[in-house]
Amino acid sequence: MDRKRLICYTEIVNIIFKIMHMDKKFLIEFKSLLLNEKAELEKSLERIAKPINKERGDYETTFEEIGTDREDNTTEVEEYAENLPVEMALEKKLQDVILALDRVESGTYGFCENCQKEIEIDRLRANPSAKTCIKC
Repeated sequence: MDRKRLICYTEIVNIIFKIMHMDKKFLIEFKSLLLNEKAELEKSLERIAKPINKERGDYETTFEEIGTDREDNTTEVEEYAENLPVEMALEKKLQDVILALDRVESGTYGFCENCQKEIEIDRLRANPSAKTCIKC
């Protein structure tokens, strides 16, 4: 009887170890994906904006000062108007990535913010910064 319990206990420990190992491997993989995405987003943002607070992913749209006459000012305004929505979209995505990295560190990554169930792996592969599961 004791031998059977020992074998059963050993099998359970091995299963738990495999699950914990997969989880660790999973987190390392997705943290790497998120860090790469963060670097790409920051690179794209720095082409059209200047960082206000890099830790929070806060940027301000910039434009090249061409000159002081009316035509130059019009060109500057057009450039700013074109860059602003791009900057806002990139900034929002960067902030989502930063929050996902924070969730990795806090141990809540991969869980839906609404229902607290696991987010499907396929969804995380498609969007590593996903906050919610498909149902929510």
